[in-house]
Amino acid sequence: MPQMDRYKNRSVYIEFNAEEDFNKLPYKARFTIVFVTNGSVNLKLNAYPIKVVAPSILCLSKDDKIQIFEKNNLASQSFSFHPDFFNTAYFSEETGYMSNSLKIETGLSLFKKDNKNNGVYTVTEKAYPKLYEWFFIMGTEVHAQSDSLWVCRIKKYLIQILGLLEELNKNGEQSPVDLVLEYIHTNYSDRISLEDLTRCAHLNRVSLNKMFKELTGYTAMGYLLTYRLKMAESLLTHTDMSLNEIARAAGFEYDTYFIRQFTDKRGMTPTEFRNSSREFVYYYQ
Repeated sequence: MPQMDRYKNRSVYIEFNAEEDFNKLPYKARFTIVFVTNGSVNLKLNAYPIKVVAPSILCLSKDDKIQIFEKNNLASQSFSFHPDFFNTAYFSEETGYMSNSLKIETGLSLFKKDNKNNGVYTVTEKAYPKLYEWFFIMGTEVHAQSDSLWVCRIKKYLIQILGLLEELNKNGEQSPVDLVLEYIHTNYSDRISLEDLTRCAHLNRVSLNKMFKELTGYTAMGYLLTYRLKMAESLLTHTDMSLNEIARAAGFEYDTYFIRQFTDKRGMTPTEFRNSSREFVYYYQ
């Protein structure tokens, strides 16, 4: 069932299950992320047998088909959202969403199944605490609705979860640069120095920046800035968080510095970007 937003008198088409038993998956007209935190489950997903072992995340679309064979000490939680949730376009039961196109791209590849991707993503030891925290906050906000921006916060953490999973699963090898990328994608909202990154890679700054530029085209700190701006763009587009809140969420200590960097790199202010990204969508927030 959708959540009723008590602040804005609207239905928000999301659900959170603190104890997901897999019996009703996949949920109708939903994308679903299932965080398996303990044990394992043997199942058949779209006719292919797989074993999901903790800690991992299973990403499901509404068209997936699941058959459960065995559960072993299973503990999991799930978050489901309508495919158009990020558009924040007006929705009614009679006419559906006014906008038909998804505005978010972050994480959508996680739900597509092919011969290389079965929708199961291993959670690394370093990423686990952050993912657990973000899931916990989303679940708390769904039930508590702590203030009028509770939907914005859920979008923020969902964007962070999908973005981190997408980045962690781009390649399987753990080179020094991969270790630093994992650190950045997991901790970008915190204060990070070049010394933090060199310690993570066990390299000096010259060697790290050389390897980073060969792989990404940026220095390590340059990549960090680019990634923070990318996450800020998603928050500008899909939430009504203030510039100060977005700056903090994206890892900028001051909103003035965030505005200056965003304007310099994107050629427009954050407010101008927000307005342009919403030009053709009627928002109810």
